[in-house]
Amino acid sequence: MVQDGRTYSIGEVAKRTGVKAHTLRYWESEFDALQPAKDDMGNRVYSDADVALVERIQYLLYEAKYTQEGARQVLNGRMNGATSEEGRPDRATLWALRGFLVKLLQDLDESP
Repeated sequence: MVQDGRTYSIGEVAKRTGVKAHTLRYWESEFDALQPAKDDMGNRVYSDADVALVERIQYLLYEAKYTQEGARQVLNGRMNGATSEEGRPDRATLWALRGFLVKLLQDLDESP
C-alpha cells in the first residue's frame, strides 16, 4: 500500500481486499474505528489508513477467526486477558498482530 495520500472508492477497496461493498458498509456500523470520509456527492472515500483497517478487520474475522465482538475488543485494545498486569499485550495478541503484519508485508511486496 503506497502512502501517497490517495483516496479509494468503496469499489476499489472491495476489489483490492476481496470484501464485498455491502460488507464494508456493514462493518462501518459494527466497528467504530472504520468511518471513511464522504465526498461532496456523499460517496465513501477510503484513505490508506482506512484500507489498512479494513485489512486488519478482515484478518481478525477471517484468518484469526475472532467473532465480531472479539475483533472489536482487539481493535479497541481491551480484549479480556489480552494484556499482562504490566499492560503489555499477551502472547496470543502478539501472534495475531504478527500474522497481520506478515500478511501486510506480503501484500506490499506484491503491489506494483
